[in-house]
Amino acid sequence: MTTPDSPHRLPNFSAGPATIPTPVLARAQDEMLDWQGRGLSVMEMSHRSKDYMAITKKAETQLRSLMDIPDNYKVLFLQGGASLQFSAIPLNLLNGGRGDYLTTGAWSGKAIKEAERYAALGLGEVNLVATGKGNNFTDVPAQSDWNLSDNAAYFHYCTNETIHGLQIFEPPQVDAPIIADMSSSILSQPIDVSKFGMIYAGAQKNIGPAGLVIVIIRENLLGQASDWCPLILNYEHQAEKESMSNTPATYSWYLAGLVFDWLEEQGGVAAIGKINQQKAALLYETIDNSTFYNNPVAHKHRSIMNVPFTLADSTLDKEFLAQSEAAGLLNLKGHRDVGGMRASIYNAVPLEWVQQLVRFMQEFEKKHG
Repeated sequence: MTTPDSPHRLPNFSAGPATIPTPVLARAQDEMLDWQGRGLSVMEMSHRSKDYMAITKKAETQLRSLMDIPDNYKVLFLQGGASLQFSAIPLNLLNGGRGDYLTTGAWSGKAIKEAERYAALGLGEVNLVATGKGNNFTDVPAQSDWNLSDNAAYFHYCTNETIHGLQIFEPPQVDAPIIADMSSSILSQPIDVSKFGMIYAGAQKNIGPAGLVIVIIRENLLGQASDWCPLILNYEHQAEKESMSNTPATYSWYLAGLVFDWLEEQGGVAAIGKINQQKAALLYETIDNSTFYNNPVAHKHRSIMNVPFTLADSTLDKEFLAQSEAAGLLNLKGHRDVGGMRASIYNAVPLEWVQQLVRFMQEFEKKHG
């Protein structure tokens, strides 16, 4: 089996689609042409066959166990990525009421803009609770300054802003059902699912390949969809159809199950969370002990999944990226909205890769600092 240190598996710090555990890819390779002696690939199976239904049931059971999801929550494996949920949420939950939105970066900003489209159609109101735009999304506005609604239909926020590297580690203290975009933080550390009305996450960070989005929704939030809501986006309908209102993203769902197998082998979410803390601490320590590198995010909100950093001399950015790639360190370019560099260190990124990155950063600083 290929190992993470193999020259054919270079350290990949992509923000998404992101690194998938090597053992998962090796197992998928082994099963590609002939799944468990059935003579066909998973991607060729009928999604309603007995074999494929067993795959889906196992994946859901594993996810429920890994996240300790209560029985009164439905788990949906849907298509369209997290961005389609920006529309599905107001269509299902606004229902003539008011949706509160906290904006702490690009993705939560996109979510509120999409919700405003439906508010303009008369489906309800959208309220911007607070925004971190004034500080370039390097901190979260103090909750004492938030403009929360009375009797809001829901409160929406993004737990981890992939682009800006800002993370909110505990759910806000609000009265409305909390809707959380966890696309880049799901399964990275233990959480209490019961504190949320709904959690959703695109798969391509910590779950598997792109093409799949997971929705975890409390049952009492079902059955509120607007008449405008397409059936395929209706959470109640998808729950009744077991996420198969139409042909699902079958191969992505299968690979998600293999990732859940791998997570269990690592000791579960608590165990992987400790490793994630180690990786982030090492990288931030390297940045903070240097005058050559900088991370602007408030310390208490620094992401453990996405670490953006800049150089004191930005004219060296291109050289840093060229030399890091030549050294086998892939996808370190920062997002265009932020610039500089960004290391995404999701679950599948081993500590050894971060150690390699740190050594390169220290050597580069010695040459150019």
